[in-house]
Order: sequence, then structure tokens, then C-alpha cells
Amino acid sequence: MSSPLKLLCISFLSIITIVSAGIPVGPKAVTYDGRSLMINGKRELFFSGSIHYPRSVPEEWPMILDRAKHGGLNLIQTYVFWNAHEFEKGDLNFEGRYDLVKFLKLVQEKGMYATLRVGPFIQAEWNHGGLPYWLREVPDIIFRSNNEPFKAHMKQYVSTVIEKMKQEKLFAPQGGPIILAQIENEYNHIQLAYETDGDSYVQWAAKLAVSLYNEVPWIMCKQKDAPDPVINACNGRHCGDTFTGPNKPYKPSIWTENWTAQYRVFGDPPSQRSAEDIAFSVARFFSKNGSLVNYYMYHGGTNFGRTTSAFTTTCYYDEAPLDSYGLQREPKWSHLRDVHKAVNLCKKALLNGEHTTQKLSQYHEIASQHNSRNFEKSKVANNHKWEVYTEPIPTSKELPPKQKIPAELYSLLKDTTDYGWYITSVELGPEDLPKKNEISPVIRILSLGHSLLAFVNGQYVGSNHGSHEEKGFEFQKPVSFKVGVNHIAILASLVGLPDSGAYMEHRYAGPKTVTILGLNSGTITLTANGWGHQVGLQGEKYEIFTEVGSKKVEWKDAKGHNAPLSWYKTNFATPEGTCPVAIKMTGMGKGMIWINGESIGRHWMSYLSPLGKPTQSEYHIPRSFLKPKDNMLVILEEEIAHPENVEIVRVNRDTICSYITENHPPNIKSWSSKNQKLTPVAANLTPAAVIKCPNQKAIKAIEFASFGDPLGFCGEFIMGKCHAPSSKKIVEQYCLGKGSCSVPMDKALFNSGKDDCPNAIKTLAVQAKCGPSNDEKDLENEKDEVDEIDSS
Repeated sequence: MSSPLKLLCISFLSIITIVSAGIPVGPKAVTYDGRSLMINGKRELFFSGSIHYPRSVPEEWPMILDRAKHGGLNLIQTYVFWNAHEFEKGDLNFEGRYDLVKFLKLVQEKGMYATLRVGPFIQAEWNHGGLPYWLREVPDIIFRSNNEPFKAHMKQYVSTVIEKMKQEKLFAPQGGPIILAQIENEYNHIQLAYETDGDSYVQWAAKLAVSLYNEVPWIMCKQKDAPDPVINACNGRHCGDTFTGPNKPYKPSIWTENWTAQYRVFGDPPSQRSAEDIAFSVARFFSKNGSLVNYYMYHGGTNFGRTTSAFTTTCYYDEAPLDSYGLQREPKWSHLRDVHKAVNLCKKALLNGEHTTQKLSQYHEIASQHNSRNFEKSKVANNHKWEVYTEPIPTSKELPPKQKIPAELYSLLKDTTDYGWYITSVELGPEDLPKKNEISPVIRILSLGHSLLAFVNGQYVGSNHGSHEEKGFEFQKPVSFKVGVNHIAILASLVGLPDSGAYMEHRYAGPKTVTILGLNSGTITLTANGWGHQVGLQGEKYEIFTEVGSKKVEWKDAKGHNAPLSWYKTNFATPEGTCPVAIKMTGMGKGMIWINGESIGRHWMSYLSPLGKPTQSEYHIPRSFLKPKDNMLVILEEEIAHPENVEIVRVNRDTICSYITENHPPNIKSWSSKNQKLTPVAANLTPAAVIKCPNQKAIKAIEFASFGDPLGFCGEFIMGKCHAPSSKKIVEQYCLGKGSCSVPMDKALFNSGKDDCPNAIKTLAVQAKCGPSNDEKDLENEKDEVDEIDSS
């Protein structure tokens, strides 16, 4: 590798988008050796991103894939979700959000390849790791082991998926986009738990995959002993350093999951991973014989309905390059786009040259644009008139005991609802109750998870819950019992099924023991007292979250009402514009949200992170769920709540920023690469603050500008000790009214010959606000700029 090219490959990360002309038309042979994957015999480097089709709506797929393409991706990775496609045994569903074929064809239309991760176990923070619940009830089954019942069902499902792909001609040798397929998922984590049965299962799974289709390579991630010809791949944050490499010299180095942040569970604080760290890890992996890097996730999206695994938030990987609304998160999106171009500039050298490492100075940094997300209250969608329906609390009269002890919760609910009632009663005499008014008996419930509400004689006693780390918990509250029969009702609930670990078929949840303490007559154990059960809530049975079902119950004015376990209903106008929409759940506790009968997922505002804030406050409402004018919003709320504080908001990333120093490299638009030679194409090779509004918007205001030593980050910049007074005026001259602008990092321009801090390394921080480029028309429709550059 020549010295100038080597330096550029390592240091220049401030680079324009790379968008290739697309994938070749017609059948494509996919092969590999120890250096790379090859398409029709040509070596390729792959920049891949995970985008899961069920975590967004089909109407959003084109926009999301366009932004992935414009971000420099040439490969899209997705799991296949068994329990989404076969929730009921034998009843296959490939429609709507689950239309895998439509999604893959769209990937190809957008000029990208696809990796199909068939599983069937996928983890993915998805309910039950993708395994359908009914599988748990197959006699003698042991998941993911050399177990005949499991292997029989797995073979049938995987065969169905592969046959569907073949029928639709979606594999690359058939002219489709699929160039890689994956069987199983991170099995090394649990393999030892199954001893020799684990080893046998790996061999069997690999043979099954290859027998079903052998014209594209199969991979196994985190599987050091992946049997030939299956390729073992790496998952992690720094596979350039942690991956021990392919298990055979003739297999390429593949990185199936480069985690762009960390998925969040309720109770977590925000999760971050810097753009710089991700980009460096990518460049390092390719510099060490890497062939493919996949970002997990590139777009996380939304866990609609009850599709999350245990305690996982409704938004998924919101800190990915495309956030959960599909908006570009900056600087992550731009910086990764830039590193793809940087690596592509060095493609021939990387694939054919010898590799060396050169450590650069601390001042080689990025100059990617930053942005800040805004949730703006809709002007038309918040004239709410709330009505309420309170869920009836059953007693042992309606649900007489049919089982001696409380039922196990997973088996009771069978993944049809989050909620199950546990009902019993106890008769107390005057001699049982405390004589002093200030002393109250206590009800104690030991639960295996996940949460519960307790009622005695129809009165709310309290609630408690476990956590992602500790599902089980203890509930203990004082209770006012009466003389006579006391009805005890426990509403146990789940927050998703488990998605990882060995022996998943042997996980349990729900109330385990129930006792009453503090009675004059001593402790009473109710565990074997006889229990009645009910699956689901009355409101779920009537589907009162739909227009038809809402008429089956009597709604009342919600003003001044704050009883727990209530349903709240209102109508709202469709928000103005075309930008993404969300609901801000201020004032609410825990439950679920429906828009026009569509569940947008679980909310849990009362479970605070260590920072004292909810893990997730805003919940995505896809515009395809909305009607042209009037929309019905229904919220199931478990806790005492205040729906009057709920807001419908519009979401944008119209606050854009740049933060550069005088030691930044010039923008790569200043260079071109032809015939492996670099030549400058700009006269002035100096750094500049470059900002661009999204979606054809224009810069309407400069909210902050400082040349000197400003501090902070996008959305919260502050001036330092050194500041050029003319900063804002100069930036306004360069930028106001334009869709994009470039402000040179020029001391003479800002200081006018006078420098109050000559020894300081100068920084330029700019924060701008974007808006419609035409005041008479809202131009928020997606139309990203595509810079056509030869990928060679």
C-alpha cells in the first residue's frame, strides 16, 4: 500500500456518501475464500445493517431502506421470526408487518443484498427468542438440543422458510438478494449446558441448513466449532481485537453483530456508544482481513404489541444510526457513512495489499454533522376529552377454586395476554383480627415474576414488580380485613417471555406463595387454599380498544378519576405535516397503548432509571395507523394515573450542529481517488463546519455559533472563555436560508486580525434550526441527496 493512500485510509473519516449503482442483475454466484466473499468471482467488502421487518410498518420500509442505502450500506440483515409467522401451530402468516418476501424484494429494489438469519432461535430481545409458545407444550421437548421433538419441529419450520425463499427466487444464484443465510444463533453461550447433546445438535443444525440450500454460504455466529462448510462469525463491539478468526484458513472473517449501542430494558438509563468507537472498530476489522461488518442494529424500530422479550422497552435500539422513528441520528449516521467511503477508497489495497498499522496524532478526528431530536406538541391533536372504564375485580363467587395452588403464569396465559387473575378467599372471625386499630395484618406474596396488583374485597392494596436481572420479587402490604369472608384477587402480569439461556422451556413466573401475617390467630398460609383463575382482562375480551368493542362497555367522564386498573379513551385529530408522530405518556404508569385498534406496545413510566426518569417516555405512532382526520386512542393503565397530561407530539431532528477544530482534516470532497492515486480537487484544503438540513428543509435560524473554545454538545452548547463576537453573524451570512452550507475554519475570517487567545486551539461550534424550505408548503417528504461516486 502506498504511503499517501495508507494515511488516507486510516485518517480521513470526514467523507461524502458512497452509493453504488446497485447489485448486478440476474443470477449471482456467491463463493468465498480466506480473504473475502465473492460475487460472480469478484471480491467484495460488505457494509451491512440489521433492519427487522416486524419492527416497522411496510409503509416505512422504503424510507428506512433508502436511508440505509444512502448511509453506504450494500447489505441488509434480518432475522426470520418464527412465532410471528406461526403463532398458532400450522397457521402461517406472512402478511402485513410479517411480509418477509415483500421486504426482501424491496431490499433488492433499493440496490442491496440480504443476509437471512433463519434461526429458528434468534434471541433479538424478541418474545421467547422467536420460538412460538406452543412449542413449549410439545411433550418431552428440550429446546435447542439433540432432542428429537425439537429437531422435528425445527426442521419443518426451517424447511418451510427456505422453500418459500426458493419459490420466490430470492437467493442470489436465482437472481434474488440473499447472499448469506444463518442457522442457529450464539449457541456457544449455552452449548456446554447440554454436554454431548449440544455438540451433536450443532452438527445436525449445520447439516440441515446445507441440505436445504447449498448455493449460498451458511454462517453461525459466536460458534467457534461451526462445522464445514458453515462459516463461524463474530458478535461484539470490537471484533477486530476479540475475534479469534475463522476456524479454517479458507473461510472469510465475518462480523455479524457490531452493536451500535445497547438495547434497553425498563429501568435502564440511556445507552450510548460513540460514533468514533464504532467507526474505528469497523476500520480496524477491515484492516485485519475483515470481509463483512454488520451493524446491530442499524434501525431498531418498535416492538409493537407484546413482541418484546422480558422487560425490554417498546422502542428498540433507539441509539442506532437510524433511530426508532427512522430519523438519522447524527453524528452516528454520517460518520459511519463516511467510514464506508474511507474503506472503499482503500478497497483494492485492503483486498490485495499487505497490511500495516500507523498510529496517528490525537487530532485526527471526525467532522460529521450532529443533530438533536425534538418532540414538538401537535397544534391540532391535543384537544382530548378523556373517558374511563374501570376493570371489574373478580371474586371467588365469579371464579370459584378449581386448582389447589396458584397456576404457573406462562402456562396459564400461553402467550395470549400479559394478564392473569388469581382468586381465593379466607374467612376471618373477630378473634382473628388485631384488637388495636393501629395494627394491621399484612399480605405477603412471593412471585417468580414479573409484576402484580393486589386487591382485597375489591379495594386496591398495591403493586410491585421484578426486574430484567431479578424477575422474582416479594410483595408485602398492610391490609384492612373484615369479619367474615374476605376476597383476595391478584392480577399477575408478564412483560414479555424470556429470550435467552439454556432450558428456556423450564422457566416459570407468577405467584408462588401467599400468606397473611399479623393476625391474632397467627400466620395463615393461603398457597394451598384453592384458587380460581382467569386469563386476560374484561376489556381485552371485549376488545374495547377497537371501535366496535368500545361500545360493549359503559364509559364515564374521566375528570377527577384516578382508580387503578382502568381503561382510558379519547379521540384526537391527525397531527399536521408528514413527520413522525409519537405519544408522550407523561402522567401515566404502566400498561399498553392502542391507536385505532392497533397496539403500539407496552408503556412503563413508573419504573424509573437510576437517573430518576422513565426509561422510555415517548412511543412511536406510525402514520399508517392514523386515519385522515379522527383517531381513537385507548390506554390500559394498571396504576393511578393522570391522562390529562398525555400529549401527541411531532418528531424531528431539525436541530443540526457542527463541532470542529482547526486540526480537523479537510472534507474528503476535497479529494478524489482514481487509479489508486489521490489528487486534490479543491483549491483550499482547510477544515470547515459543514451542515445540511434533512429532507429538503432549509436553515431558518442559527441558534448558537462560537469560534474560540465553546463547550457542550448539540442542543446544549455554551460559550467558553474565548469567543469571537462576530461568530453568529458570520455563520448566518454563510448559512441562513440554505439547505446546506460550509463555514471555513479561518482565523482571519472570525478574528479580523485580533486574537484574544492566540495559544488556544480554535474550535467552531454551530447549531442551526431547520424548517420547511417553502413557507407555503411543508416539504417533509423524504428525498435524500444521493452522491453518485465510483465505489472502486
